[in-house]
Amino acid sequence: MGAGSWGTVFAKILADAGTPVTIWARRESVAAGINTEHRNPDYFSDIELPALVSATADAAEALAGADLVVLSVPSQTLRGNLAAWSAHLEPHSTLLSLMKGIELGTTERMTEVIAEVTGAAESRIAVLSGPNLAREIAEEQPTASVVACIDHGRAVDIQKAVTTGYFRPYTNTDVVGCELGGAVKNVIALAYGMAAGMGMGDNTKATIITRGLTETTRLGVRLGADPTTFAGLAGLGDLVATCSSPLSRNHTFGEQLGLGATLEEAARVTKQTAEGVKSCRSITDLARKVGVEMPICDAVERVCHEGLDPRAAVAELMGRETKPETDSLRSDND
Repeated sequence: MGAGSWGTVFAKILADAGTPVTIWARRESVAAGINTEHRNPDYFSDIELPALVSATADAAEALAGADLVVLSVPSQTLRGNLAAWSAHLEPHSTLLSLMKGIELGTTERMTEVIAEVTGAAESRIAVLSGPNLAREIAEEQPTASVVACIDHGRAVDIQKAVTTGYFRPYTNTDVVGCELGGAVKNVIALAYGMAAGMGMGDNTKATIITRGLTETTRLGVRLGADPTTFAGLAGLGDLVATCSSPLSRNHTFGEQLGLGATLEEAARVTKQTAEGVKSCRSITDLARKVGVEMPICDAVERVCHEGLDPRAAVAELMGRETKPETDSLRSDND
């Protein structure tokens, strides 16, 4: 459900694994392009899609008889879309989230939104996360990912449905950790991009990745996640890929901010607003709600939404009270 870059590429993965898949596209022209040309005219038009991929602009048609429903829309639009789709879901279908965000206002993770809107049991809801830059996967460059579901058997079923020669999924039961790793890394990547835009070097960038991972882990532990998840593909792996790659919208958007661009100017360069620009607000709201300090995320939120200069943000972060490194891994300390 969703014909954007990641939704389109994930459909390709499913088809290459031998799973017939229907893409729901919001625009009929996109669905027609997929059906007639086997290409998405808006995303990766140079990549031919397998014959097992078809498309429709009719959500009911797309969902009819679907055993596995893959949700790949912007995170802040999920609730509204699901409200329209829920009546067409099969009662025992698996709902797989590809989205990496926290909902504004509610501070809910995407699987929480899915459960709330659809009424589906947690055991039916899974999440896929990892270092999965869509362009590289579309070109069939080898990568790995994590399928997380509290029902391990269901996670294994998804694993089998998406395993190809270039895409290797692992399983996990830590849904909270995998979701938070995917959501927070977008905000840390904005900070990394800002540092790159300001001309800062590898020491600074490594510091951002490392301390950003600490913030993510601290929030995850407070919310019941397994801390070891953040050392894996859905944590460190996704964080490194999103921070360091120019293919990452969050990296590119942050870089523009570091160069002095406004939010509007950065959006024009990246062609769309990066997920982290919205998520930084919901993530800092969630952190405050549960009493966890996240200074990098807080600084990004202030740069994006309060007009703080990125250089002033760096000065504030460097001027914070010094403390032992290991103490900051505790959820009640920084």
